[in-house]
Amino acid sequence: MPETERLSIPLFPLQAVLFPGGLLSLKVFEARYLDLISASLRENTPFGVVALRQGTEVRKAGEPVLTEAIGTLAELIDVDSAQHGILQVRCRGTRRFEVISKEVQPDGLWVAQAQLIDDDEIAAPSEALIETVRGLANAIATLKQQGAEPFLKPFAFDNAGWVANRWCEILPISIAAKQKLMELPDAQVRLQLVGEFLRTKGVVK
Repeated sequence: MPETERLSIPLFPLQAVLFPGGLLSLKVFEARYLDLISASLRENTPFGVVALRQGTEVRKAGEPVLTEAIGTLAELIDVDSAQHGILQVRCRGTRRFEVISKEVQPDGLWVAQAQLIDDDEIAAPSEALIETVRGLANAIATLKQQGAEPFLKPFAFDNAGWVANRWCEILPISIAAKQKLMELPDAQVRLQLVGEFLRTKGVVK
């Protein structure tokens, strides 16, 4: 992989999985992460979101923290500082990355040397998964009626990776399962697994 595909990024560990193209809302109040967001805003640079395998989002002294090796870059969409010392942040997931090494800074912030992972190949969902695509369109319509809009526009129902990722974000499955799906290099396989899960639950035919 070219050297340009490697980068140094600050990490934001969460009890959540960020998918490429996904929307992430954060309430930031810890000093190290307030600094991270401020630097990201000032320098127009992304940061890395990684799921926690062990530990909590608000780190306790002496508590071990383990994170997944593969995460997703997040770019800021908007930042609101309506409350003193608290930032309400919305981000968009972009490229996946693999952590090569990481070190913790004196303020407790993890910084990783990371290697970018290729984007999903853009391809239409297979004919066998059309009901899974329709199911997502129906789910979006239902969520909108309930006043929830968890996905960023434009929608891309003709892109298997986009459809799979959006389903993964709203499925009632564990963080570990979402992580495994996010890591899959083949978007068609990811969508196929989602379709199989939906059929077992009777969501699609």
